[in-house]
Amino acid sequence: MFMLVAIVSGVITHKKIFADFFTFRWGKGQRSWLDAHNALSVLGLPFHLMITYTGLVTLALMYMPWANLATTMTPEQRVVAGQQLSAFVPAGKPSGQAAPLAPLADMVRQAEQRWGAGQVERLNVNLPGDANARVTAIRGENGRVSISPQFMMFDGVSGQLLQAQDSVGAAAETRGVLYALHMGRFGDLPTRWLYFIVSLAGTAMVGTGLVLWNVKRRSKLPDPERPHFGFRLVERLNIATIAGLSIGMAGMLWANRLLPVEMAQRAEWEVHAMFIAWGATLFWAMGRPAKRAWIELLWAGAAALALLPVVNALTTDRGLLASLRAGDWVFAGMDLMLLALAALHAHLALRTQRHQPKAKPVRAARPAPKAAATAAAATAVAATAAAAAAETSA
Repeated sequence: MFMLVAIVSGVITHKKIFADFFTFRWGKGQRSWLDAHNALSVLGLPFHLMITYTGLVTLALMYMPWANLATTMTPEQRVVAGQQLSAFVPAGKPSGQAAPLAPLADMVRQAEQRWGAGQVERLNVNLPGDANARVTAIRGENGRVSISPQFMMFDGVSGQLLQAQDSVGAAAETRGVLYALHMGRFGDLPTRWLYFIVSLAGTAMVGTGLVLWNVKRRSKLPDPERPHFGFRLVERLNIATIAGLSIGMAGMLWANRLLPVEMAQRAEWEVHAMFIAWGATLFWAMGRPAKRAWIELLWAGAAALALLPVVNALTTDRGLLASLRAGDWVFAGMDLMLLALAALHAHLALRTQRHQPKAKPVRAARPAPKAAATAAAATAVAATAAAAAAETSA
């Protein structure tokens, strides 16, 4: 919500933002950074609006649950409404009578006849081995502009079709389309690359904005070499947010490859690893000079990203060379992108390490008005005396 408000208010506030999109002055220091910030802002503006609004719609029931709680629907109506949003089918009550499960392949075949080959994403089996067993075939989301749930529920013993949902109401379908736009699973490879590139542009927009804020505020401090605590805190938070985020994301991927497969709550600990690594970068940045913190965290991010393909090759059979030989561009593309991002971090670290801020020219102090008048009068008196002396000697 705050992001959507910030985008809309930013467009209204920056009246020349679209004109500035076509202006870029290379090699002009802070002016070039500002031009890049403006260009990146306008480049991804439609995407940012779309991804923010659709994200709000996607999570509407999470942060606005009161409408669902205040409805007067019966329990049966709540189940139907829930099926409009997800393919959740209640398990029902067990009968207590044992019965063999019907062949699942026959149910998959019926679902594919209805939706097409390869469209069954998963099967949910409730009460297997019971006479009231139910099997739900759920259609996948790939290739559909709407991800509103479609499913077929079978009797688990006889294999008879009991219920099918091929469409939902207008409100649920609208949510399904907006949800699909947010996730982007409907798109082919070029569409997903477009999502990725525009997302990177948005990340660069935020990063350049934070850096520009720091630079501009530092120049206005009474003593830029010794900023106050508030400025130092914001500066270190920016460093950890920009340079540390890559380390946090790499930490999650490292955990994905190194944590034991049989570990309880493994997926949750992958997320924990991300925030632990990200939080560690903040503590590191707080204890180091600003420039050294930038350099060290960028180098750490480069190393963490560059070593991920190596860890992937050592822990799985999907290493970069094996993926290239097999033509598996999903895994190969991931490893190549990690190496490219590592090279980018190394380049930024070197540029930061070699950067020397330009010294501002020192202006001569202007004399005070009274002193200037006194000096002018003294000069005039001296000139008059010199002229009189010259006439006397003549």
